[in-house]
Amino acid sequence: MASDPRQRRAARHARPSGDPAAPAPGRKPITVDRITDAALQVVATEGYDALTIRRVAAVLGTGPSSLYAHIVNKDDIDDLLVGRICAGIVLPEPDPATWREQILDVYAQLRDQYLKYPGVSRAALGMVPTNLDALRVREGLLAILLAGGIAPQTAAWVLDALSLYVSAYALEQSLVRQRRKHPDHEWVLSREELLDRFTALPADTFPHTRRHAAELTSGTGHDRFEFTLALFMENLTRLRPPPVPGTAV
Repeated sequence: MASDPRQRRAARHARPSGDPAAPAPGRKPITVDRITDAALQVVATEGYDALTIRRVAAVLGTGPSSLYAHIVNKDDIDDLLVGRICAGIVLPEPDPATWREQILDVYAQLRDQYLKYPGVSRAALGMVPTNLDALRVREGLLAILLAGGIAPQTAAWVLDALSLYVSAYALEQSLVRQRRKHPDHEWVLSREELLDRFTALPADTFPHTRRHAAELTSGTGHDRFEFTLALFMENLTRLRPPPVPGTAV
């Protein structure tokens, strides 16, 4: 086994996850899978903000130093979490006739997986995943877009945009749910309260907000999620492919 933690991480990304080390007699070994399980447990019960290497080690009944034999740092745990979540995503066989619906379905699955673990989508923000399970989902999404006749460069940028939106949407939903658990957070308004505030605004200053308050506050979060992704899909074929670096415009 490589002694450098970064080399071990690179090796882990080059093969299916798991730790082949033999267990110590009488003690359950610390493995990458167990670290991931413990991290998900922390997020599911306490939220993503509570996730630290020390907290994960406590769940496993060991010290932080034991984890560093298998991971590099907290960012490495984030990579493992995203990979585990992506492992549960079911990818369809790309179909040129239904590629839009297939994209919506895969991203809805990802949204729902994120929402099971409050705030975990933050782990996917600002990170290029290298976990094989995360790359499997990205490969599947790319295949669907290509089957739909989308140019490769356009497909690549669309994947970035959609993945960012899904992660941000799931994070927002998790924050709202978390805040609603605290009754002292009175500024978290229901739709009815928000509608009342909009319709009570001065008509001379906010004429459009008052008049269209019902439309501005309509729909569930998932309604708006599906609308936004459908908007992307409907306009994709009309987009001019973005310029490829190094080519003349």
